Amino acid sequence: MRTKQQFFILFSTILISLGTLAQNNQNNKKQLLNTDKEPKLKGRKFKSLFDGKTLNGWSTQQGTMKFEVINGEIVGTCSAGPSTFLCTDKEYTDFIFTCEMKWEVDGNSGVQIRSRIRKDPNRNTVIGPQAEMEDLAKKGRGWSGGIYGQNCGGWFYPLKAPEHKPLKDTIDRSGWNRLTIKVEGNVFKTWVNGIPAAHWIDEENEFPTGFIGLQVHGGKQGVIHWRNLKIREL
Repeated sequence: MRTKQQFFILFSTILISLGTLAQNNQNNKKQLLNTDKEPKLKGRKFKSLFDGKTLNGWSTQQGTMKFEVINGEIVGTCSAGPSTFLCTDKEYTDFIFTCEMKWEVDGNSGVQIRSRIRKDPNRNTVIGPQAEMEDLAKKGRGWSGGIYGQNCGGWFYPLKAPEHKPLKDTIDRSGWNRLTIKVEGNVFKTWVNGIPAAHWIDEENEFPTGFIGLQVHGGKQGVIHWRNLKIREL
């Protein structure tokens, strides 16, 4: 007859095996590729998300870093504390979003999509998919356009495939860069400066709707500019 300790060891072994199998299946799963052309970004159905003068319609979440309007642009400046997000007060479901951004000082950033707030002790934590934008393309990994699970699991769609190589050199480190995101149903696709990037499927539909947020990543430095933020709801 097996003891309780033996049953516990057997049960733990089964759980570990199942977890390893699930992880292996995830690792072996072929990454989908975005082969679509960047959506058309002109037309009356696109609405501006920024009036060029104020941050009306936006709220700062999670951290205390400063966002301000300077010369018709949104400017976020890194300082002490956790990553900070400037988030739309309105939530969106299916849409095409586009913006232009540049780095005055090197820094990591991104745009939250279909994200939400988790109430944690002492702060409102932003969770959800983020289209990564980083000023590291010519000296680092160059994953701008990939999709990261902010505070909810890490990389959903890293740019590791050989087909993603053109994205390594697409970032203009001294000028403006265009990020375009299309979300429809549970399919998320991104483009950086017109080049296809991510094609991620939210298989469990964990993020069916939510706000859009601009990130200034926690760290020692970073000054990021945004302009031409607009959205077309589908």
